Amino acid sequence: MTNLAVRVADVSRAYTVNSERILALRGVSLDVPVGSFVALMGRSGSGKTTLLNMIGGLDQPTEGQVEIFGKPLRGMNQEQLTLLRRTQIGFVFQSFALLPILSAWENVEMPLRIAGVRSGAERRKRAEEALALVGLEKWATHRPAEMSGGQQQRVAIARALVSRPSLLLADEPTGELDSTTGRNLLTLMRDIVRTEQVTLVMASHDRTVHEFADVVYHMRDGAVFDVTVGGESIAEPVA
Repeated sequence: MTNLAVRVADVSRAYTVNSERILALRGVSLDVPVGSFVALMGRSGSGKTTLLNMIGGLDQPTEGQVEIFGKPLRGMNQEQLTLLRRTQIGFVFQSFALLPILSAWENVEMPLRIAGVRSGAERRKRAEEALALVGLEKWATHRPAEMSGGQQQRVAIARALVSRPSLLLADEPTGELDSTTGRNLLTLMRDIVRTEQVTLVMASHDRTVHEFADVVYHMRDGAVFDVTVGGESIAEPVA
């Protein structure tokens, strides 16, 4: 079995807007070892969210290859990609995307309903376990409007983890949080990587991420221009 959760090999992504060809990604390569916390850093428009979408199979590269646990995504049809996302990948977004009329545990158990877990008792048990993992077991019956932004993002993380994925993709998860709450969330996500043996790839422009990630890929204009490990720049991007 491969020791890489993600392999991105010379990936480019081009879009056509008003007859103009725009390169959102330009020959990006990177490796994400199993059980690591890897960050994609850059300003808005740098290509980090586009790259995250490629890794999650939400979009396809114009050129290059993406592999998840040794399996190339290019040859998969939509049904296979959907199954991959349901069983192996969890997503966390900047906007918490919680359903306001549902309680915390009802929001968390929703992926299990979609995945066809029929037992209500099993769904409830796994949702409560996921909420306990993020420290919100006492808030299980509360609706999003009754929780802070940090608590809502923790619910979103629990929802991403309830299907027990091997890979967690997070797009600007601290973007709507204050600095203290954001730091607490990053601590939580690093701890989850360590204790749950989940691989995390996070897109962010929050420089605090440097303190928590194992490797940081710095992006600009759709390309990786630097890589830092333990806060130190290395000469060549890891590929």
